[in-house]
Amino acid sequence: MLLLEQIVAVISIGNVMLAAVLIFMERRNIAATWAWLMVLLFLPGIGFIVYLIFGQKLSKKKLYRLKEGEFSHFRTAVDKQKYLLENGKLEVNDPAMERHRDMIYMNVVSDGAYYTQDNAIKVFLEGNSLFADMFEQIEKAQEHIHLLYYTIRNDELGSELMNILVKKASEGVQVRLLYDAVGSAGIPSRFFKPLLAAGGEAVPFFPASFSFINFRVNFRNHRKLTIVDGKIGYVGGFNIGDEYVGKKKLGYWRDTHLRIEGKAVYMLQARFFLDWNLSSPKRMAEAITYFPETHGPADGIGVQIVSSGPNSEKHQILHAYLKMIYKARQTIYLQTPYFIPDESILTALKMAVMSGVDVRVMVPGKPDHLMVFWATHSYLGELLKSGVRCYLYEKGFMHAKTIVVDTQISSVGTANIDIRSFKLNFETNAYLYDTRMAEKLEELFIADLADCRELTIEEYMNRPMRSRIQESLTRLLSPIF
Repeated sequence: MLLLEQIVAVISIGNVMLAAVLIFMERRNIAATWAWLMVLLFLPGIGFIVYLIFGQKLSKKKLYRLKEGEFSHFRTAVDKQKYLLENGKLEVNDPAMERHRDMIYMNVVSDGAYYTQDNAIKVFLEGNSLFADMFEQIEKAQEHIHLLYYTIRNDELGSELMNILVKKASEGVQVRLLYDAVGSAGIPSRFFKPLLAAGGEAVPFFPASFSFINFRVNFRNHRKLTIVDGKIGYVGGFNIGDEYVGKKKLGYWRDTHLRIEGKAVYMLQARFFLDWNLSSPKRMAEAITYFPETHGPADGIGVQIVSSGPNSEKHQILHAYLKMIYKARQTIYLQTPYFIPDESILTALKMAVMSGVDVRVMVPGKPDHLMVFWATHSYLGELLKSGVRCYLYEKGFMHAKTIVVDTQISSVGTANIDIRSFKLNFETNAYLYDTRMAEKLEELFIADLADCRELTIEEYMNRPMRSRIQESLTRLLSPIF
């Protein structure tokens, strides 16, 4: 009995000490702090272990280390563009983008997101057409193939990709594959052996330091990038696996992915370069072959590639979303699979709709993660009360991460509208400054409404008590999902 009392006392002291660290030392977001305090209170002992695995903050010191001279030409170009923007001398292809110079400038300053205007873009909505196009371009590669994915499955689609990569590596093409250790957990090491044997490379991002325990499990590389010969780049919501071509229980998979040709590919390449050198013991050396001269259309699409992650306090993608929302005068059309916003996004959307902006939010009508699904509905309820129109996609699973504002500017990328994507995950979004692209994405949003059911305020207010309890509990813990 005495031993048990001593164990309880030690656990209690440990909880108090950890609570003190959370409150006084780490200076977390207040919502996350309260969520972790609840875990410690209701799960003493176990909560401490959960915190050690999921709750630690990432050390930001020298996470991305560049050697002297690396990307110096990019930094010079960014500084020059910053000067042009400050002095009103940067010319824009699309006259409608004149009102968005401040957003371009913000992204240049906060993320070094160089603004390019010579880009051609193709939009993909479903996996079969995307992977047919992507695999065709990979087959044509002459110099290098770089892939970074959160999830890669050992299934039919994953095997098809691997077979192509093995073939290209055996032909002498440089093949580098970077995958997230959490998102691709469970994939056997033998899956990569043929690629390694053919001369290719495959490296996990933030692998576990000890067997079965990964103290950086909370920090996931959620990016989905493919770069072929430095000339063609892909970015968006699709991972590599059979579910992304509609072959699993969720059925039809509705997503949005871009193929980019033009100088914006340089920025995707630079992002891969940094993530690869953070993860691989064999660093990539900066070379002109990775950034070949390109000649896109003269009236091309304006693009900024913006990345964010827990290595930065700037929350670049979150701030770019906020900037778009606050600039809206007519419409905001938003699609996201997970809607767990922080207070800044909620406030911005509510202010927009109260200012007369037509705000519409589309989320999945069926869950892939129950707790996230319940928490999402609690936030939708708050929007409904303000006048935002909310839609539940029912044809299959909605996984697109898009926003279109005023039929002028838009974004497609890897970041969900949730706290994890904005503050814990490594993400990349393409911000598009082009009325033609905005019109296209807006038309696609409107077409998707035919496969949705609108969630009304009446339906939400009459939901059963069980749903109310589920939403309340999961919302309390949503800052640490």
